[in-house]
Amino acid sequence: MVVIHPHAKARAVERGTSEFEITDVVETGETFPAKYGRTGFRKTVIYNDLWQGVHYYAKQIECYAVEDQGDWLVISLLVKYF
Repeated sequence: MVVIHPHAKARAVERGTSEFEITDVVETGETFPAKYGRTGFRKTVIYNDLWQGVHYYAKQIECYAVEDQGDWLVISLLVKYF
């Protein structure tokens, strides 16, 4: 199960992603080691839309999480548009 910390939920809105996309990244994305013993999850998806007035073809979502009692707790995220 994927749990999203309130901080990450607030950043998701600011950065243009949704809880659905975050859950998808954790469940199906690439994993990589991150700082402070965290696990990173990354996935690039076709976007083909406007973000802040600029058209982008794709966006990459990176989520940083810790394992908490068998669940993934997403504590932070980044979204890159290109």
